[in-house]
Amino acid sequence: MFFLSDMLNKKLQLPTAEQALPGRAQPLPTATKHFVSKRPLKGPYPEGMQIALFGLGCFWGAERLFWQTEGVWVTAVGYAGGFTPNPTYQETCTGLTGHAEVVLVVFDPAIVSYETLLKIFWEAHDPTQGMRQGNDVGTTYRSAIYTYSDEQHKAATASRDAYQALLQKAGMSKITTEIAPVPEFYFAETEHQQYLAKNPYGYCGLKGTGVSCPMPAKAVS
Repeated sequence: MFFLSDMLNKKLQLPTAEQALPGRAQPLPTATKHFVSKRPLKGPYPEGMQIALFGLGCFWGAERLFWQTEGVWVTAVGYAGGFTPNPTYQETCTGLTGHAEVVLVVFDPAIVSYETLLKIFWEAHDPTQGMRQGNDVGTTYRSAIYTYSDEQHKAATASRDAYQALLQKAGMSKITTEIAPVPEFYFAETEHQQYLAKNPYGYCGLKGTGVSCPMPAKAVS
């Protein structure tokens, strides 16, 4: 019983750099093209594209949500926010790498705004659950927004504050979403890229709060 409790505690607490698994110097083998759009996962991306990085639980369902959004050029899943270089899926699941499962979203801001992507992000999951998302328990399933610019950071923070006010009115808890400058992103293995396109009846744990997130003023025109 102690062993099971100890393992659960490790999955619910982020490791320190000293506790993290060592990882490896070389990137993991992964797909070169998006399974659905056939566009290059790692670029080069067309001029004018911007990048967003979101963690909202299991990345299988989260990625599908974004690749189906008009204006999104390509998506990829991976790991970010931890210490272990080039981690494997199995390693991240131990909670000893510190990474969250995340979705890389390359989008055309002339078609879809970053604010619109934020709205999708907030409404697609429950950002109040800490180190879990529904039945998926562990640090890898934490809610996170990693920002590529000051503008993205300000937009993410403003959207969080606006959504928090609505969640509070609905009697829900405080948002636990991590908002931080983008860390190193590691592409996940081939089998995880566009998983639900390859496995249409595969697991998708996405479940929102039922509370609508207001569209930020910048996205309304």
